[in-house]
Amino acid sequence: MEPIKISSFEEFKAYDGQELGVSDWHTIDQEQVNLFADATLDHQWIHIDPKKAAESPFGHTIAHGYLTLSLAPYLWKQIAEVSNLKMMINYGIEKLKFNNAVKVGSSVRLSAKLNSIIDLRGVCKAQIDIVMDVKGEKKPAYSASLIFLYHFED
Repeated sequence: MEPIKISSFEEFKAYDGQELGVSDWHTIDQEQVNLFADATLDHQWIHIDPKKAAESPFGHTIAHGYLTLSLAPYLWKQIAEVSNLKMMINYGIEKLKFNNAVKVGSSVRLSAKLNSIIDLRGVCKAQIDIVMDVKGEKKPAYSASLIFLYHFED
């Protein structure tokens, strides 16, 4: 599926309250988890030790919750292509709830809905409600509201 194309506040506002789309599936492998552990200094065994993790309630290593969250911008760009920008700022995250562990080797995807959008004296503040689904699981990995500030070119 092609991402929706947005190049102004007015084009973004046309999607207010609407589902924006769904990303492609992304498989989280052990190498990605290990690299994230190195980058964040979070080497908890449940993430990096497959042998020990096999004896855990999950029966497998699991991705860091913050790794799955950090995939949101990558997957968001598959849903919406926002252009004509001076700059974009990650402003905040609200209502973040981790609902389900993501076992290493699982595939995840993001769905997004434009919750609200306002013009703050030329800066577009967009609140995007997101859900990260895990292929084959009933419960999503997480849900949250991302807040972006888009500075469109004049």
